Amino acid sequence: MRKNLAILTAAVLAAAALTACGGQTEETTAAETSAAETTAAGEETAEEETSSEAAVTGELEKVTVGASPAPHAEILEAAKDAMAAKGYDLEIVEYVDYVQPNLALDSGDLDANYFQHITYLEDFNAERGTHLANAGNIHYEPFGLYAGKTASLEELADGAQVAVPNDATNEARALLLLEAQGLIKLQEGAGLTATKNDIVENPKNLDIVEIEAAQIPRSLNSLDMAVINGNYAIDAGLSVADALAVEASDSEAAERYANVVAVQEGHENDPAIQALVEVLKSEEIREYIDTTYGGAVVPLD
Repeated sequence: MRKNLAILTAAVLAAAALTACGGQTEETTAAETSAAETTAAGEETAEEETSSEAAVTGELEKVTVGASPAPHAEILEAAKDAMAAKGYDLEIVEYVDYVQPNLALDSGDLDANYFQHITYLEDFNAERGTHLANAGNIHYEPFGLYAGKTASLEELADGAQVAVPNDATNEARALLLLEAQGLIKLQEGAGLTATKNDIVENPKNLDIVEIEAAQIPRSLNSLDMAVINGNYAIDAGLSVADALAVEASDSEAAERYANVVAVQEGHENDPAIQALVEVLKSEEIREYIDTTYGGAVVPLD
């Protein structure tokens, strides 16, 4: 009897031990499974995010655009995010003259450039035999007459030195501004082809000094006055509000000196170029221009 009871007791204890071990095993397995699933899910999410970012980066098509440092390169910099949203990686190459960015575009080193007005582009094609085209008018930069050694138009002395850009289209534009202020009179019909040789009246015997456009701001302190391109004025820290005279918004110059996105002929309607023009004419960029340049750069419709 005692023997049977001992056997029975041993069997019950063994069964209880097995049940306890079995329960612990199942609990541990569930916890490990849950942790493994969490880790896997986290890794999968991270992989998806990385994959997504890589996909977006991989889809970006590079568009290389040449530009003057200010305001063109600055405006392009402000357009980078919007271009990325359209699938393009906007690469900006800065130039400090008016010749190299057109030569680089013509040779195919650039996809586009954004630094010049339409009149200069047309003259460059005629003189250099290049085949560059206007893909879109973006903005207008009023020319300004800035004080150097002489503070006002009233104080301008006989024989005073007044600088103008030495390239054909910009010189004519500068002379038209001087004419609008009554300082000189140009031969009738000279218009946008005028040079200093077309001056028929010069009551103050002004010494009209022709200087490369980019160099004029640096020479301002040694001149009585100077007519300066809008982009070079901005680059030199000059404010259009400080100019002694500024081109009228309805002047002939304002109509003919729209700054454009230039491309090789036949590429005006390339998707990347159309995207660039659309972004540069967007409300976001218009607002940036108005806020940043205070009238020195005027967005065009």
